[in-house]
Amino acid sequence: MAQASQATIGSSEFDRDTAVTRRAEGVYDIDLSAGWTIINAVNGGYLLAVLGRALSDALPHPDPFTVSAHYLTASRPGPAVVRTETVRTGRTLSTGQASLFQYDDEGNEVERIRVLASYGDLDALPDDVRTSALPPAIPPMDQCFGPEDGPAPVPGSSAIADRLMIKLDPATLGWALGQPSGKGEMRAWFGLKDGRDADPFSLLLAVDALPPTAFELGLSGWVPTVELTVHVRCRPAPGPLRVAITTRNLAGGFLEEDAEVWDGADRLVAQSRQLARVRLG
Repeated sequence: MAQASQATIGSSEFDRDTAVTRRAEGVYDIDLSAGWTIINAVNGGYLLAVLGRALSDALPHPDPFTVSAHYLTASRPGPAVVRTETVRTGRTLSTGQASLFQYDDEGNEVERIRVLASYGDLDALPDDVRTSALPPAIPPMDQCFGPEDGPAPVPGSSAIADRLMIKLDPATLGWALGQPSGKGEMRAWFGLKDGRDADPFSLLLAVDALPPTAFELGLSGWVPTVELTVHVRCRPAPGPLRVAITTRNLAGGFLEEDAEVWDGADRLVAQSRQLARVRLG
């Protein structure tokens, strides 16, 4: 919950760890923080926020509207370079692409993630909303459970958990008790542990920060993202978010995850779909 000493947008660890330094036009340096890892791999939502910050600097519009990412190889903590390219600029939208590169153990440059995104100005959008979508029904936060209430779902995965405020709906916690529901659902209250309010860049993290729905399907272990598309719909109100993720189909070792993110004003602020790989057997 909000406290007097909470971090603000711009002063949070999240802001420091996603900040990129412009080396040349369209080229940015960053040191990927080990604080946002799951096992030894850097979280995909954190990476998306890094590339999102670079594109916000490179493009004439400030806010991500739609971001589609392909995860090519697992990123590691440490130095990386982001190269951006402006594809098109218009009055209301601009489109760009960005790739993040690191060096492997042999000194070869390796592309980790490639993004195509369209940016605009969320504050310029009209207020007209016509929707049949409803916020997820999640119990009050004091009736939900976080990582501190039990063992880490994946051994060695606590680094990112220490930076997030996640309170999971007990109805989606069967996997933690050895009794997965089989429904492929995950719901939670979400925020940053230091109290920083959400913005469009932290929404890129929010859609990929909960435990995988594969856990409620009776599977365990790392579930790496293959492709992730995020739609940012509006600037979120202050306070914790509610995130609901569902999987309807697991086949051939791959599953989809559809996420919705809602703010305290009951507005749908972000949506996403990703394809992820699971380990069977």
